[in-house]
Amino acid sequence: MRRSIPFALAAVMVVSMLACGGSDDGAQPSSSPTERLSSTAKVSIIEPTEGTVVQGTSVRVRIKLDGGKIVSQVSSNLKPDEGHIHLLLDGRVVQLLGSLDERIDNVVPGAHLLQVEFVAADHGPFSPRVISAVSFEAA
Repeated sequence: MRRSIPFALAAVMVVSMLACGGSDDGAQPSSSPTERLSSTAKVSIIEPTEGTVVQGTSVRVRIKLDGGKIVSQVSSNLKPDEGHIHLLLDGRVVQLLGSLDERIDNVVPGAHLLQVEFVAADHGPFSPRVISAVSFEAA
């Protein structure tokens, strides 16, 4: 039997996450969203696809990044096309400085929301945020 997060619930979860704007990595948020750099990049999730049922406790995450480059160094010298990948599972950061092909282990059975965000080299979000989300189920 296939279950997935209803689209409306997934949309509410994404909007809630975007409204928070907080960070689990200790970075200080800017005082105004207009102070953040805009990015030339676009990010999308190739795998898992929306509504997929994943067997087991490990989820492969494949990401497509257009117009951006992943850098390994944390820096305050921000460029619109350089940054890091952050993976969030159910609103919690599970990977910083990520690559375009990652694996999330110890995923509990049930419905989940996966978010992928391309962030600036200082781990702060671009403005507007460069983010993509899909819902999936772990079985």
